[in-house]
Parts: sequence; C-alpha cells; structure tokens
Amino acid sequence: MAATTHPPSVSEPRQDRRKGRLQLLLVLLVTLGPMILATSMYTFKFWVPQSRIYHGELIGTGQTRADLGVPAAETRWQLLVTTPQRCDADCQHLVYLARQIQIGLGRDASRASHALSTAQPLDASYATTLSREYPQLQRYPLQLPAYRTAAPGVDVAQLWIIDPHGNLVLRYGAEVNGKDVLNDLRHLLKLSNIG
Repeated sequence: MAATTHPPSVSEPRQDRRKGRLQLLLVLLVTLGPMILATSMYTFKFWVPQSRIYHGELIGTGQTRADLGVPAAETRWQLLVTTPQRCDADCQHLVYLARQIQIGLGRDASRASHALSTAQPLDASYATTLSREYPQLQRYPLQLPAYRTAAPGVDVAQLWIIDPHGNLVLRYGAEVNGKDVLNDLRHLLKLSNIG
C-alpha cells in the first residue's frame, strides 16, 4: 500500500504564524521589560531601597570642583578640604584625615590625592608645618562667591570626595569618622574604571 501524502492544511501556517508572534513578543518583553521597569522605578520612585552604603552627603546635582570655586585640574580622585574661614582646628583635622585616608588606600594610594582650598591665607606656622609634613598636599585658593553659591550655608571646613572628572561626589563635616570616608573611597575606587 502506498503512503499517501496530505496537502498542508490551512491551519498549520496560522499556527506557525501565531507561534512566531508569541516568540517575538517574548523576545521584546525580555529585552525591553527591564529597561521600562527601571525607567518607571526612577521616574515614579517606587521600589527604591531606603538604605545606603555611603556615609557622607551624596552630591547628585552635577556640580564640579570649578562650581565650588576651586581652580584645579586634578585627574585623580581627590580628597579636598575647603574652608571659607581661616584654617582652624576642624580644618587642620580634616587635612590630617585626608592624608591618612590616602595613605590608608595602600596600593590604590596613587589613584587619589589630597588638597586644601582656603579663602583666607594660612597662618605662617601652619603653612610651614604643611610644607614640612605634608609635601604632597596640593593647595588652591577658594573663590568665595562661587563657593557660597555651590554650598550655601556651609561656613565651616568640609571634606569632599571628587572624581577624576572634577565632579563632586560626597561631602563630610569635621565630625566624620576617617574609617567611614576610607570605606566610601575604597568602594568608589572599586566601582570606578577611571582615575
């Protein structure tokens, strides 16, 4: 008995077409779905974790070192101490802390620098101490009008972490624990491919 072949039915192409459309929808859902979800989460602020892993004040405004009133061109991560007043005990503590944090980075110490920016001249004795004990400390003038615009109401010494592009990342007051700043900077260096 000879095998008989049946002509393809009309329903088979329809099933293939449906199957192809379903596969296309699944591919689009898998590729576009996460982007749509992430955009929605960012726009409508839902499912955003309330905890944070950094210790300072996050600067998410897009401000740069130049906006802060510091004319510098550093291409590494920078621990910058600023003071619109004289460099008092809090300022001197933050300068010491910035150097210790850079040393604490160990093998990554060359990826960061420490600096001081003041609006007023340093006392002669402290300037001598800095020259002798902090030979790698970079010093810059602080332009007060720009500083007051970028950091309104901040009239005390501050420690800033600045990325290699000059963007302000985190800010700390004089009461900060140096270990917290070191952990924040290590985390940033670990995540960063720059500097």
